Amino acid sequence: METDPSVYLQKQGTQFVRVLWCDNANVIRGKAFHTNFLADHYQHGVGISIAQQAIPVMYDAVAPGSGLGPVGEVWLVPDWSTLNALPYVPGHARVMSDMHLAGEPWALCPRGFLRRMIAQAAAEGLQIMAAFENEFYLLQFTADGMFPADDTVFASTLAMDLNHAVIGAIANALLAQNIPVERYYPESGPGQHEIAIRYTHAMQAADWQIAFRETVRGVALQHGLRASFLPKIFADKAGSGCHLHLSLWRDGQNLLPAASGTGDLSPIARSFVAGILAHLPALMALTAPSPNSYRRLQPHFWSGAYRCWGIDNREAAVRVPSNPQPPSPTHIELKTVDASANPYLALGAAIAAGLTGIRQQLDPGDPVSIDPGFLPDLERQRRQIDRLPDSLGQAIAHLTQDDLLLQALGAELAQAFLAVRTAEWQAMKGMVLEEEIKLLLERY
Repeated sequence: METDPSVYLQKQGTQFVRVLWCDNANVIRGKAFHTNFLADHYQHGVGISIAQQAIPVMYDAVAPGSGLGPVGEVWLVPDWSTLNALPYVPGHARVMSDMHLAGEPWALCPRGFLRRMIAQAAAEGLQIMAAFENEFYLLQFTADGMFPADDTVFASTLAMDLNHAVIGAIANALLAQNIPVERYYPESGPGQHEIAIRYTHAMQAADWQIAFRETVRGVALQHGLRASFLPKIFADKAGSGCHLHLSLWRDGQNLLPAASGTGDLSPIARSFVAGILAHLPALMALTAPSPNSYRRLQPHFWSGAYRCWGIDNREAAVRVPSNPQPPSPTHIELKTVDASANPYLALGAAIAAGLTGIRQQLDPGDPVSIDPGFLPDLERQRRQIDRLPDSLGQAIAHLTQDDLLLQALGAELAQAFLAVRTAEWQAMKGMVLEEEIKLLLERY
């Protein structure tokens, strides 16, 4: 875009600029101003109540115990480097924002949290590259109810043909926003698809995740469909993950592959993985933070239900993909992530855990080369491979005891986040799947 937003917006014929934020429930929200008043909003953006960071997914009311209430105003300050016209909504543009209180960055800003974790990595000479890998369902609504847009199986070329118009439009809309589309294929569930975008630096990866969800939903609506990233929509069909891919860099060099060139992880990468695994039960409160998330995270479903890592092992919580030629490996994949997670919080917390592993020179142990769910109990105990939380309540309990992650978040953000997710757990822990779907399908 142009250096001057006003020039860009005029060229694009923009009428409204949406200033976006993503709250602690991972609902993407925005306030829009008319471009005739750009000068009034250019520097300070738009104001919202501080209570917006205490709103759970169920309703627009403050979660108990959040420490937030009706008194206080924060400002959504636009990051103009993220400005993009919306190809699927002519006349509208989007810009990501940072939350400021009294003219200073607000401690409860999720984007600010990720920025702090990136800075901690940079202080140790590390740059974090990342990508979110989304699965989503395309759905149609009729008088008879909700149905998948097709009835196909994994990588079906028929699914490609049936959905070529909407998938092509999604890809074009992403490319128009300078988001590089790398791969596409139909996923295992009927009407389920995966579009992978290229890795980038950590902050842009999280920004792109917000833009990706918005774009897929907006384009699907243009085609008479609904798109949903909800982790589990159909009890007997595949769930949707949002795997987080990470790599460590220093001075332009990828630090993941071992110097030996044998296809192993380097010592620093092993410690980074060990840090993630050490904190994963608590980390899941941030990476899989919906009660619905745990319907997907089951053994033998390639979702990473056990705390372990492995080379090309899709049942391990941390998979290390190999490449057909050196350098290999080039990144790691955290599988216990879905799109109910605020990407700034999920990525920032993963970085915090990984950095701790590096600082403490933790060892992740030997990679697991089989489905850990088939190991005898005694063998899993010997290798310290344990079942990860099977409910949001368990993950929240782990987070409340994880001093590292709580300190990384900061007291205020941790309090508000835990209040929001605890309120959601209390409200939804007794729900059957159909009730969850009715509530959450179009939130995520």
